[in-house]
Amino acid sequence: MTLGLILGELAVIAAGGALGAVLRFLMSKSVYAHLGSSFPYGTLSVNIVGSFFIGLTFILFTERLTVGAEVRSFIMIGFLGAFTTFSTFSLETLLLIQEGLLLKAAGNILLSVLLCIFATWGGILVARSL
Repeated sequence: MTLGLILGELAVIAAGGALGAVLRFLMSKSVYAHLGSSFPYGTLSVNIVGSFFIGLTFILFTERLTVGAEVRSFIMIGFLGAFTTFSTFSLETLLLIQEGLLLKAAGNILLSVLLCIFATWGGILVARSL
């Protein structure tokens, strides 16, 4: 792979990442505005939606559609990689633990892991039904 191809792929990933990060911010802010900030609802929502779409695009790109490496990199690595927020989930959970809110921390762990796995599966099922 030449330096030009690598730089081109990095640019595509960066562009997707910029869009994913902005959409993550907007969606999370919207969810917090509606549900409040007493629980990490924004991060949880973003991770569920991102998990659904990673399952959906994985099947579409590997079983249903022929797309170039640039499209896969833009959407799956750049956009969805920046859209989902596992590092934010980890920090928010740790802060809940440090504040002594162990039930909320456990709820966030349980809901995030289970709902995101089910959302990924849901995306796979939707894609396979197309």
